[in-house]
Amino acid sequence: MHAMIRAAAAAAVTVMLAACGDSGAGGSEDAPAGAGFPVTIEHKFGTTEIPSQPKRVVTVGYTEQDVVLALGVTPVGEREFLGGYAYRERPWAQAALGGSEPAAVGGEEISYERVAAQRPDLIVGVNSGMTEDDYRRLSGIAPTVAQTDEYIDFGVPWQEQTMTIGRALGREDEARRVVEDVEARFAAARDEHPEFAGTSMVLAYGGAGNFGAHTSQDYRAQFFEDLGFEPEQRVDELAGDSFFIDFDDEHFRLLEQDLVVMYGKRDDVTADPVVGRLDAVDEERVVYLDLEDQFAGALGFSSPLSLPYLLEEAVPKLAAAADGDPGTTAPEPR
Repeated sequence: MHAMIRAAAAAAVTVMLAACGDSGAGGSEDAPAGAGFPVTIEHKFGTTEIPSQPKRVVTVGYTEQDVVLALGVTPVGEREFLGGYAYRERPWAQAALGGSEPAAVGGEEISYERVAAQRPDLIVGVNSGMTEDDYRRLSGIAPTVAQTDEYIDFGVPWQEQTMTIGRALGREDEARRVVEDVEARFAAARDEHPEFAGTSMVLAYGGAGNFGAHTSQDYRAQFFEDLGFEPEQRVDELAGDSFFIDFDDEHFRLLEQDLVVMYGKRDDVTADPVVGRLDAVDEERVVYLDLEDQFAGALGFSSPLSLPYLLEEAVPKLAAAADGDPGTTAPEPR
């Protein structure tokens, strides 16, 4: 997998926690025990019945720990976020974590033994890309919620993730309030920047001779669509059922968009002789994302906790890069 204003981030977290209520590590004390249960969740591998309100939640997707936190529950175990970003230090989640540090239950691969060691009564994996074998093995440990078959793996929108996890936790009303709050923040950003509407863009990656782009089905690309940007449809056509496409020589013209958001350090990207000659590079229409910076980390999570933070961090940079004025340079990511 790939990957400010602290006061704004803290405020966003405070609003969400106020809506969701407080709870201790792995707890759900503010909701009536057993209310609304059992709950049945449908997903690509069938259905999962959750008999009672979960108390010990493990997340095996790369980002669901944020969703669970946004709903007032601290997971007892979480999968590590990949890509070089220091995810345990992510500023938008610290208030919700309250100093707790969920156990790691895997990185590139899920460790079933570590999952079982946390004694979960719910396993969440809607952004995990789990296989049917993963699901079978995890279901032998605890009720497991997998991704829906309505989207490609790693393509479930954050709203859908939040509502599904909210149902599984018995916190659907809280989930709805969280979604409405974040969507209102996007609406405010669109109102402030009507020039984003219809502006062509591509979310790409590059460096050391390896370049490519993410499709509009990638949940990270959805951030830009939610702001009004228009994704390059040719990327989707070339990628098929994948959420990305590696470039061949003939694909580099796909980077000639009104806006390019590029995973990669500026020097590494522009060192490529083809990319360095693109008009988008020359006209400063590229926002470069170091995988270790907060912009990349918040975009990688694209969660109801990180998105308010990301809006504060990203919108000024996107506006500067997409304004058509080469003299207006996008501030460097933090």
